Amino acid sequence: MEHEDITRKVIGCAYRVYNAMGFGFLESVYEKCLLIELKKAGLRVQTQVSIPVKYEGLTWWWRTGSLSN
Repeated sequence: MEHEDITRKVIGCAYRVYNAMGFGFLESVYEKCLLIELKKAGLRVQTQVSIPVKYEGLTWWWRTGSLSN
């Protein structure tokens, strides 16, 4: 799948969520709705994936706004 195709699908999914839900919900609500739409569009998705962050010789895993060693 080309990047343009993926981008079009993701933006379309985001518009569908916003049009259905409107504004005013917590971010986690929109995240769950977007996950549903992305899967319906045939995209493979993961949420809240931990990533390594390196700074000043230290490394930690970053996930959902929390720090851990």
